Amino acid sequence: MVKLIDLGALDVGEGSKGAFIDALCDQLGFDYASYATLNALHGDVQGYANYPDEWKLHYGKQGYHHVDPTIYTSCQSVAPVDWGRFDRDAKFQAVFRDAHDFGITKRGLTVPIRGPYGEVGLLSVTRKCSDREWSLQKKDIMGHLQVAAVHMHDKVMASGVLAKALYRPALSSREVEILQWVAEGKSQQDIGDILTISHRTVEVHLRSGRDKLGALTTAQAVGRAIGMGLIHPG
Repeated sequence: MVKLIDLGALDVGEGSKGAFIDALCDQLGFDYASYATLNALHGDVQGYANYPDEWKLHYGKQGYHHVDPTIYTSCQSVAPVDWGRFDRDAKFQAVFRDAHDFGITKRGLTVPIRGPYGEVGLLSVTRKCSDREWSLQKKDIMGHLQVAAVHMHDKVMASGVLAKALYRPALSSREVEILQWVAEGKSQQDIGDILTISHRTVEVHLRSGRDKLGALTTAQAVGRAIGMGLIHPG
């Protein structure tokens, strides 16, 4: 089950990410803003937003984080995404038909940011205004908004708050040990000889490790374990 996690509820130490979002709205003239990222392993949505608490609760209760195209379509883009492109998207209309009841407009923009480890951050902003005002505002602030998106993503990544929110697989010491040997180029037979266990037992541990890491292959499991710092490259 994909979860919706409010990073603002976690202890992130010095420097409030929520305060950054509030300042962004004040300085660039938006009503609301949010930052979100996806757990690459399980698809959980983590983020900050200064939307009304009632809307955030309703959004999560309705499961809109499963279908919201401002998240799932925007994370596939390399350029800023104006929500106007979703006008004929039934899922978008469903989400923002409800949002209207909470005083939130469907006029918005999402800036995707791709980090050095393949992660994607999404900075979204909204403003209730005319078409002309929106067009002029986008032209004036797009550069500032892209810089702000990079800054926000870097701050969140540096804070380590995502590591607190992400599910980290509880691999056994034997599973970690065997994946480490695989990373160093050892075969299952080699690993069995080194650890004085059968190659079938090695395969049992590898299968369990793959399942916990959500990997289809052993190579993919090794790559994910390295990326999470559970093992080291060979």
